[in-house]
Amino acid sequence: MTPPAPPRPAQLGPLLARCRLARGWSQQRTAAELCAAAGVPTLSRHEVSRWERQRRVPGGFWLGWLAVVLDVPLVALAEAAAATRRATRRAVPTRPDRATGPGRAARAGTPPAGRTGPGRTAGTTRGGGARATGTG
Repeated sequence: MTPPAPPRPAQLGPLLARCRLARGWSQQRTAAELCAAAGVPTLSRHEVSRWERQRRVPGGFWLGWLAVVLDVPLVALAEAAAATRRATRRAVPTRPDRATGPGRAARAGTPPAGRTGPGRTAGTTRGGGARATGTG
C-alpha cells in the first residue's frame, strides 16, 4: 500500500479570508490596517477582495505586511502564494488568437473586419485615404 500524499499547501485566497474573519475584520478594515502598518495609503478593500478571490496574488511587499497584520507566519503565506501561482498557471488555457506568428504579423496594421474607427471608411488606413466630413 502506498503512503498518503502529503497535504498540498493551502491556496492563498481562502487562507487570507480565514485569517481576516478570525479577527472579525472586514476587507475594508484589513486594507486600513495594512495601509497603517506599511505607511502606504493606496491599498483599498478591492485589492483585498482580489487577493481573496485569487484574481491577483500579492507580491513580497504585501505578503510581508499581511504576515504582520494578520499575525500569520510569512512562510505560510509565501507557500500559499506559490501554490496559488502554480494552480493559476495550470488553469489558464493558452489562447491561439493571442499567439504571435505569421498570421498575426500579417494582420498587425489592419483593423478587424467590419470595424472602422471614427472618420474612417472600410478599407482605409490611418494617414491616408478619404475622410468622410459629413458636409455636403
